[in-house]
This record gives sequence, structure tokens and C-alpha cells, in this order.
Amino acid sequence: MPAPVLAPAILALSLLGASLVHAADVAPSLPMPAKISGAAATGKVALAARRYAAFWQSGDPVLARLALADDFTDRTLPAGRPQGLAGPLQASQVFHAAVPDLQVAIEEMLVAGDRVTLRLHFTGRFTGVFPTPQGEVRGKGQAIDFYAFDLYQVDAQGRISDNWHLEDNLTLLRQLGVLPQ
Repeated sequence: MPAPVLAPAILALSLLGASLVHAADVAPSLPMPAKISGAAATGKVALAARRYAAFWQSGDPVLARLALADDFTDRTLPAGRPQGLAGPLQASQVFHAAVPDLQVAIEEMLVAGDRVTLRLHFTGRFTGVFPTPQGEVRGKGQAIDFYAFDLYQVDAQGRISDNWHLEDNLTLLRQLGVLPQ
């Protein structure tokens, strides 16, 4: 192969190798569902959901980019959160500032075609700062323990294109001390 053709081929192979190594590094940290119905946890629809759960747990934007399509749409967008990838990145940053040891368990996963539904369990300790319209609330180490339900539509590339979600925000806000018990 002539040198001018060989250099781009070597570069492409090295970039592919680097991305595969990074994907391999990320794969072991993906949460496994406690219960799964409908398809294997390793299928592309389930893999997208597991990557997104791992993103919420770690806050790693690389996982969000692996999990979410370029045209990702949050169909239950909270007020003040930007649409697209920027929304989850912003929300994760705020939540991890409040609960740095956040853990996310996939209690249950149901895969049907290009859709996946999850019951997620969020736990940790509120040791950071949480912003509210009235000002910042500082954590005192109190336990955070709440559930969320998510429905994702996954595109042909194996990335989440649409998300519908419902979190138990009443429980969360009470645990944060934003609302009275």
C-alpha cells in the first residue's frame, strides 16, 4: 500500500482501537437489571438503557453520549432544563453536586422491540449543595432513596432517541429538606 494511503488507514484503525478500548473500559461498570423481561440485557436496546443508567450513576458525559442519539428528545422535559443532550448533562451535574455518592440500580427492565421501560432506584447521601428558587440547601448527610420510571425509544444505531420519565420528586424533595416531611 502506498504511504499516502497507509497513513489514513493506520490513523483510522488506531482511532477505532481507542474507541473500542474505551467502550470496553465502560462496559464492566454498566448496571445489570435485577429483573429483565423481553430480551437479553446485552441487546442494543437494553445496552442503551444500561449505559444511560450508568451515566446517571457516574455523571460521566461519555456514557450519556454513548446512550443518547444526536437528536435525543426528552418528552417530559422539566421546566428550565434544556432539550437534547445538554438537559441530562446539566441535571446530572446538579444532582451529583448534591449527592456525590449517587448509586442507580435497575430494579426492573422490560424490553419490547425498540422500547425499554425501567424501574430505577436512586440512593446516596446528601452531602453537597442543592439549588432551589429560595436559595441553596446544604446537605447534612441525610439518606436519599427514591424511585423513577423511564420509557425509552431506541433508534437503529442503538441510542435513545426519545425519553419519557417520572421521578418520585416529592420523596426526593422531602429527603433533601426542601419540603417538610
